[in-house]
Amino acid sequence: QVQLAESGGGLVPPGGSLALSCTASTLAGVNALGWHRQPPGQQRDLVARILPGGTTMYGRGVKGRFSITRDDAKNTVYLQMSRLSSEDTALYYCFAATQLKTYWGQGTWVNVST
Repeated sequence: QVQLAESGGGLVPPGGSLALSCTASTLAGVNALGWHRQPPGQQRDLVARILPGGTTMYGRGVKGRFSITRDDAKNTVYLQMSRLSSEDTALYYCFAATQLKTYWGQGTWVNVST
């Protein structure tokens, strides 16, 4: 029963930065917030996850370049991405995890290209 709306995706040159945001309809019962991504023709994989207390986890290859934050007062989770490369090109999905179910956004495209 959580609806998620991502925004901020788009075209960015290699080496550039981009910030994604995801706003949830509610955070009632929600614990982890975060992002997965799915490159073209590949499987979906974890980008980053953040718990209510601020503990974070990053997927392989993004730690040090990506930063995840959350603002529960705004029902929003953010993903700040920097030093982007073509390997970061993917459909990025926001998620919100409750004890029983994980909810997903529709996805927003990040295209790293000249």
